[in-house]
Parts: sequence; structure tokens; C-alpha cells
Amino acid sequence: MSQPSQGLPMTSKLFEFPELGTHAIKPRTVRKAHPDDHFSSDFRYQFPREDRDLPEVYVYTDQMSYDPGETVEFRVSTTADSWNIQIYRDGYRPEMAHEAFDLKGEFTKTSETAYMDGCDWPVLHSWRIPTDQRSGFYRIVSTCLRRDGQRFVQHHFVVVRPTEATRRGKIVFMPCTGTWTAYNDWGGGNHYFGTWGPDKNHASPILSLKRPWSRPMLWLPKGGARTTVDRLPAMGDGPRYPAREWGYQQGFAQFWVSAGWAQYDRHFLVWAEKEGYEIDVITQTDLHYRPELLEGYSCLAVAGHDEYWSWEMRKHVEGWVEKGGHFARFGGNFLWQIRLEEEGARQICYKTLAPTHDPVRDDPERKHLLTSIWDGEAVNWHGSSTVGVSGCHGMYSGFGGHAPRGSRGFTVYRSDHWVFEGTQLRYADVFGAEAGIFGYEVDGLEYTFRDGLPYPVDGSGAAPEIDILAMTPATMFEEEHPGEGRRFSLRDGDLHDIATLAGGDYATKRRKMQYGSGMLVAMARGAGEVVTAGSCEWVMGLTRRDEFTEQITRNVLSRFTAD
Repeated sequence: MSQPSQGLPMTSKLFEFPELGTHAIKPRTVRKAHPDDHFSSDFRYQFPREDRDLPEVYVYTDQMSYDPGETVEFRVSTTADSWNIQIYRDGYRPEMAHEAFDLKGEFTKTSETAYMDGCDWPVLHSWRIPTDQRSGFYRIVSTCLRRDGQRFVQHHFVVVRPTEATRRGKIVFMPCTGTWTAYNDWGGGNHYFGTWGPDKNHASPILSLKRPWSRPMLWLPKGGARTTVDRLPAMGDGPRYPAREWGYQQGFAQFWVSAGWAQYDRHFLVWAEKEGYEIDVITQTDLHYRPELLEGYSCLAVAGHDEYWSWEMRKHVEGWVEKGGHFARFGGNFLWQIRLEEEGARQICYKTLAPTHDPVRDDPERKHLLTSIWDGEAVNWHGSSTVGVSGCHGMYSGFGGHAPRGSRGFTVYRSDHWVFEGTQLRYADVFGAEAGIFGYEVDGLEYTFRDGLPYPVDGSGAAPEIDILAMTPATMFEEEHPGEGRRFSLRDGDLHDIATLAGGDYATKRRKMQYGSGMLVAMARGAGEVVTAGSCEWVMGLTRRDEFTEQITRNVLSRFTAD
């Protein structure tokens, strides 16, 4: 057995990603298919094959993040005789941190309720993080070989938190790990579908972090499809869902495209490091339990699909901004409250079942922690208080029946604001459309126009001092037009659920929420400041090098890190 290497130094040699090459696929089989099969009626969750003739390896850790000097224990189940592990800091210049090969395999059966109870596998390997290890996102690549020479590849991650000794700059980046957890279906379910409940066919309100991650939330081959369509549909074209089509060919999870490091957050980190920004990394769980990690930074950055937060996370960020912190949020879909339990090892979100099933619903001391939408009458804490916008007044654009021919960019309204400095953008200009920065889920506000400029509606729950800088329409339901045997995906399900949770007269809420917008907004809060570009796809403007999106992002980061 080879000895693991610790803290391998950077060299001038081009970094070789351990994932390169083909990945194993199951030998061909034949099964029945039926004309009414559809991805919205044929939900599949990820689970180990547990077949020694087709070896696999799966790894998870007890925590998402660690301090330098701590030991990461890898809990493993594999049907292979031996397996390998490689760990590298992901980013613009990846750095290998640890490798071990020909490790002895050991198989442990996975519980049918692992999605909510965890896997409870044995520790088969460990890595003591060097005391000077740089903060960052560390991708864990575990592999094994099959008899035919094919290589099975599985990904996990840990974040190495910054310490006073290892802190690099003024920006701390927080990947949207609450949203990742909500979409992770490994072991039997997530917050969207699963085997929970008496009929074993319901989304699980309880999710364990002690399990692997669904493929490919942490790694994606370059060029993978996104939720939004690449080509504007012609008149009469049926609805398209390119990511669903592409994902099945790759053997990806049901909701692979909706969340994860690879699809969203990584794009921001790679771009920022390429631009020369020093970036440290924490998780949302760190924010929940260890808010002191924000001290010493002037900018907290978030990017991508940012849907799930806890009460504590919001309170900690708002308090930090009040004291002079700066929150740069390049992401969309701020919608659901979660609760964290067992030091972050369990995430709770009852969503549509919250009014009838969430244990805190009748507890006068804890009912404010109901895991429902922030803007609903049960929680009644408008999302804009923290991020300047709300998922209840935005939602979808650019795919299926959700404005598939809508603008892929933002329309400028307040061109004199500092975020547009150096862009020469003017009132009514559209930026980012070529890169597709608008979609697939966006955040907005109830707004009205006065003298050609948008303003938050008085009494809507949004602070009147929020400046709406740019915006584009979006919709919460799929507008279905008759056609030749068309099939839609979401239809009006989300609109119905959110209008119901909002409280009050259902018909009124439904009319109010069916049409929304995505917005770029800015607001002062105490001694600090918040800027939100309320779109999941903003990161595509960075990766695809849209000069306007890049300059706006630079303006925000530069202002928020100025001395």
C-alpha cells in the first residue's frame, strides 16, 4: 500500500484533474418503456449498486468543514477490493493536497433510510489537515477499477476554514450548501421527492449530511447543459428541458442541474481567483454555528442558486452588515427557511407540509422557525430584509413554458448608480443577454413605476430605500399553449404551493405572484451595504466573459473591499 502524501507543493507542471478520462457505465440491458414515461413521473434517486461484479466506492465525512490541524475521517463503503483517494483544492489554480492509493476495500450495506438517518459506515482512511493549509473548497475524488478496466469515480468535498493565521484577504466566499443539501437525493430522497412517508413516495423534510453527494453536484464535465435553453425557440416549438435530456445520458441525479458546486458556485470562485482576488471559504453551516468567522472580513460573497437559509444565518448576516459588513450576493431564489440540528448534521424543511407537519407549528416559542417560505404569514420575515429581494416575487425564466423567449439579460434603469461605473451602460440598455445571465430562478420585489423608474411597493414588506438598478420579467408558472402532444414539467405547481403558503385569500395571492421579475438591487443597512444580482445564472456572465457582468462584479467587490 502506498503512503499518503501531505500538502504537496505547487509546481509549474500543468495540473492534471483526477477525474479526466471515461467513467464506468453499466453493461447494456433491455427494459420495457411506455409512451407515457416522463421525467416528471419517473423519479430516480441515487443509491449504491452493491454488486461486487460492478464495483463502486462511496465516501463521506462527518462534517462539511474543518480547521487546519484537524483530522478528516473518511467513512467508506466499497464493493472493490481496493480503492484510491485524491484531494485537491479546487479553483483557478488547483493544488493537490493529499493522495493515497491501493487502500483496502470494505463493504457496508446502506440503509434504505440513509437519506434521513445517515449511512453510519466505518472510517477507512483519514487526512490530518496541515496547520498552514490554505482555506478553500477541497474536492475529494475516490476511484476504483472494474474487471473490464473501467474506472468508477465518486466525488465528495470538505471546506478548510480560514483561521487568523491562514486568512488571505478581505473576501470570504460562502457556497450555498443549504441548497445543495435540499437537492441531494443520495440514499432515497431530498426536499423535492423521495421515499419518505407512509406510501414511500414523498419528499423528505429531514435530510442527513452524513451521506455522499449525488452525481454530479460537485463535479461536471465541461460543456454540460444548463436549465435555460441555448437557442430561442421558433414560433410553435414545443417546450424544451435540455438539462434533463443531457443528464440522463450522463447518469446524473434527477435534479443534478438545480444546485451544487460544479453547476454554480465554482464559476464565481474560479473567476474571482483569476481576477486576482484572494478568497477564503466557509459553509452556510459555519455561518449558522460560527458567525465569528465573518469577523476580519469586509465582504461576504455568495453566488449561484441560493434558496435555503436558517433563521440564525439571516440574523448573523444582518447583524454583521449593520456593523459595517458588505454582502455581495450574485445569486437567486431566496425562498425557504430551514432548521439545522445535530451541529449541522441534519437539515429540516417541511415546505408545503409545514402548516400540518412541522413540529414547531404550535409552539409559541419556536413557531417563527417554521420551515416554510420567508414571506408567508406564518414566518412573516420578508426576504429583502437580508438580501434586498425575495424569491416569492420572481422565480423562473428561460426554459420550458417559463418565458423561453424572454430576455437572457437585465434591463438597466438606474444607470447612474456606482455599480455601473465604467460600463457606459445607459437607461434601457440590456446587458448579459449573450451570456445568458438571467434565469433559471430569479428574485424580485413587488414594484411600481414612477416617472419611468421602478420602486418597491409601499407596504409590500420591502424596505423603501432599496434601489432597483436593473430588472427583467419572470413567471412562477409555465404558460401552456396548445400544440402537438406537448408535455410540460412544472406547470403551475409551484405557483399553487407558494400562493397557498403565503396566506390570506388564495386567489388574490395567486394573481399577485404569478408574474414576477429578477432584479439587480442595492441597499444600505446600518453601517454596511448589500448588493444582490438576483439570478442563478449571473455566474455565466463571469465564465463566458461578458464584459458588463464582469465589470459590475468587479465594482461590487472593489467597493466592498476598499480600505
